[in-house]
Amino acid sequence: MDASWIWLGVAVYVVIALAAAVLSRRGASRTMSDYFLGSRRMGGFVSAMSYSATTYSAFMMIGLAGLTYAGGVGALGFELLYLCGVTLMLIFGPRFWRVGQAYGYVTPTEMIGHRYRSKAAGATTALASCLFLIPYAAVQLAGVGYLLSGMSGGAITFTQGTTVATVLAIIFAMIAGLRSVAWTDSLQAVVMIVSASLVVILVIRQLGGLGTFFDRLAADPGALSVPGTGYFTFSTFLALTLPWIFFMISNPQVSQRLYTPGSLRDLRRMMLGFMAFGFIYTMITVVWGLTARLEFQDLASGDQATPTLLASGLVPLPLGIIVMVGIMAAAISTIDSIMLTLSSMVSRDVYAPAARRLGGGEHASADHASAGHSAEGRQLLVGKLVIPVIAVLAYGFAHLQLDLIAVLSVSASAGLLVMVPPIIGAFFWKRGTAAGVITSVLVAGSIVLYLEATSTRFLGQGSGVWGILAATSVFILVSLATRAPAEHAEDFIKTSRRRRKAGSTEPTPGAPAIATGSQR
Repeated sequence: MDASWIWLGVAVYVVIALAAAVLSRRGASRTMSDYFLGSRRMGGFVSAMSYSATTYSAFMMIGLAGLTYAGGVGALGFELLYLCGVTLMLIFGPRFWRVGQAYGYVTPTEMIGHRYRSKAAGATTALASCLFLIPYAAVQLAGVGYLLSGMSGGAITFTQGTTVATVLAIIFAMIAGLRSVAWTDSLQAVVMIVSASLVVILVIRQLGGLGTFFDRLAADPGALSVPGTGYFTFSTFLALTLPWIFFMISNPQVSQRLYTPGSLRDLRRMMLGFMAFGFIYTMITVVWGLTARLEFQDLASGDQATPTLLASGLVPLPLGIIVMVGIMAAAISTIDSIMLTLSSMVSRDVYAPAARRLGGGEHASADHASAGHSAEGRQLLVGKLVIPVIAVLAYGFAHLQLDLIAVLSVSASAGLLVMVPPIIGAFFWKRGTAAGVITSVLVAGSIVLYLEATSTRFLGQGSGVWGILAATSVFILVSLATRAPAEHAEDFIKTSRRRRKAGSTEPTPGAPAIATGSQR
């Protein structure tokens, strides 16, 4: 495909997305809650579309399509199990929302620090999240690089593609924080699903219809069976699936969104909208990958399946450009969401406690309200300054150009599995302690890093399996050996199950209290 058409599509997307981002600015974002959570007043539709665009990134149309190309229909089972894992949202979604309203949390790691009565626990989980999420952001940048390069036949370089994605992600995140990201996400989600659906319909028609399509697949011995060509062995399937089952609570850029809806009704709409979007988009992506498998049997990498299909004569040029923009937009929406989440955690859970220690307490001023606003302003400034730093780190990692985006995405998420035991314990186990959180994250995180760095599959299993087993064991054993904040834990758990009455909220240490009466 001619590179000039691709650049034209990118230019149109930039203009429309920038307009949506700028129009989303309603008043100045003066607080952490305004900037990073959209003032906790996001509606159901916008929340659902933003959540979908954040979750379904370059992993889907580049990564999952590539995985389907390489391993056949087993990729469908892998992704459907992720959707089954999304049912965790029914259990944890309302609990996250209620405690966020009651205690004024801005980040999931701030919640961990408060629940276990330990700033160190919050800082440890925040830094661990940075360690594993930056590579995940890099995967999205790489997805854009592969997409533009593949569609243009190399006329647009990988570096040019990743540079464009990085700059746009920074701009969208900086304009108005979550508001601009959420509104551009909503626009992008609609483009993603409509354009991808049209392409699948048109391509299958050109291949002779559904009957011919499935007859050809049946003739491919590895397409419709598991393990098919041998790619999806049990251990491979488990290693890929396990991080995705817990993705909703282990990935902070996703769980942070549970603080943003304006009401429980909006939260429910977000859940239902996301699950419907996810099922449709999964089926489209798998069919896409199977189509590429039939038509292009000698690709060097599965990640080239989507770019090759879009650049082929099977897809009309205008529609191919629109789909390309949708995939690019999906990747950028995930990147800027990760940047917002990580910058808020660095500011809230690392910088703020350190500043209080060095300053002898930021609220030691005689004018308590003035000191609180000043501290909040400094945290917000630090958060904004961290955004481009995270982007540069992800950009550097993306240029390692490691293989298979889907596998890299899962590897990054495998490290975040170490957050699962402390989060489940926060809501359901009063005996959990800060020492258990810190030790489990450090020990299990180190194990995952070692296994990934050395490409070791101990007893044939992936790093995520050993990570979550180690995290669970260490968290339980160390917690049982140390003293738990039982009274505070009971109060937290009760709050997560029902709304508190107005006036009974307890502020997070160093965070503004969010009174329930102030919410819509």
